[in-house]
This record gives sequence, C-alpha cells and structure tokens, in this order.
Amino acid sequence: MNGKETYDKLKEMAFGEGIDLFRIADADCFLDSEYEGNRPQDFLEDVRSVIIIGSVVPNGVVDPLPKGRSQYTNTLMAATALLRVASFKLARFIERTGHWASIVPNEGSEFGYWYADKDTLRADLSVKWAAYCAGMGNYGINQLLITPEYGPRVRLTAILTDMVLDYDGKSMPLISDACGDCRRCIQVCPVQAIHEDGTFERFKCKEYMFSELGGLRCGLCLKVCPPGSGNP
Repeated sequence: MNGKETYDKLKEMAFGEGIDLFRIADADCFLDSEYEGNRPQDFLEDVRSVIIIGSVVPNGVVDPLPKGRSQYTNTLMAATALLRVASFKLARFIERTGHWASIVPNEGSEFGYWYADKDTLRADLSVKWAAYCAGMGNYGINQLLITPEYGPRVRLTAILTDMVLDYDGKSMPLISDACGDCRRCIQVCPVQAIHEDGTFERFKCKEYMFSELGGLRCGLCLKVCPPGSGNP
C-alpha cells in the first residue's frame, strides 16, 4: 500500500474502534522553532509520522461541573482506555507491515504520573502540538486543543512510526479565534493558573487536582469553553 492507501486503512481501523478524530502529522513538525517542548527525535531518530487519534468527552459529564467530578474523572479514564486499545491495534497493524510503532501517553494524563518530567510536568512530547500541525485544532489560552467540531472536549493520544504517510497540514492560526475577548477560563480557574498572556502554571493545576480534589479532575476551564468553539 502507498501512503494514501495506508492512511485510509488506518483511519478506517480507528473509526471502527470508536475513535472520533484522526489526523497524521509529519514528525518534523517538532523541529519547528515555535515548538518549545520535548521532541521525539531526541529518542527516536528515524521517526517520520505522528498519528493523532481523539475521543470526544460526553457533554453529560462536563456540563454539570463542578458537580459530578467523580463521573467526569471516570469518563476521562474510560476515554483513555479506549484510546489505548485503539492505538495498540493501530501500532500492531503498522508493525505487521515491517515498520515500527510507539504509543505516546495520552494528552492530559501526565500530571502526577511516573512518565512525566517531575520538574516541568511535561510529557515526552506534546500531542496537542502534533494535532495542531495536522489541522485537528488549535490552542486556547487555557492551553487546551480547541477543535472546530467539539471545542476542547476531546481526549488525545498519538502513535509515532518510521512509516512515511500522507500528512494532514495545519490551516489554522496558533491561537483559536474563539478566545478573542473571552476570558471565561481565566475567571473560572479556582487557583488562577491561567493567565491572559497565555502562560499556564502547571503546578498550581496539579496541586489543586491531586491535593484538594484527591485525584479527581477539575475540568472547569474545559466546561466554560463550549463545544464547536474552534475555528472553521
């Protein structure tokens, strides 16, 4: 199969597993000077493609927040499980073609986990950046990926591979137009971790969730950023 045929096959497989969003980015996007995070090339020199898949977080657990945080947290974990199973099946398919594949931890799962850098709370690489470069969405000032279809109400993971595939290109500005004069995420944050200049204090967010909330997820910045709030 050529790059386009393999792209179509992987997308078909992903959607068959219940995945809602699918895009592929050129791994060289992580070499862009605008990107400040960790790069897969630092530990996988021959990486060529980043397959990004996403699952929608149901409105029924987002809209009631801060009530029902246990239901919200459980639903996020269910989405994580779905993404892990789907990404594993895609990775196994890729390796059966004679290439290698490596699954990236879910975006948003790094806080408090052993695979995060404890000094920066950064994962090995940003799935959101790959998703932006593949045209899946762009950034909000809340540091979430804002998709045109679902706003920030998505859960993401990615697969790295040495397989060369057809790439989706970004077609959006870095920051979502929906942010504009909206400051709802800044106003709703219980620990003032989000700032108007786009900076985000990760440790404030982590400490609130893992100390005050006992490990439950907050979700308020996601709640006030409505579905379908991304750029068309």
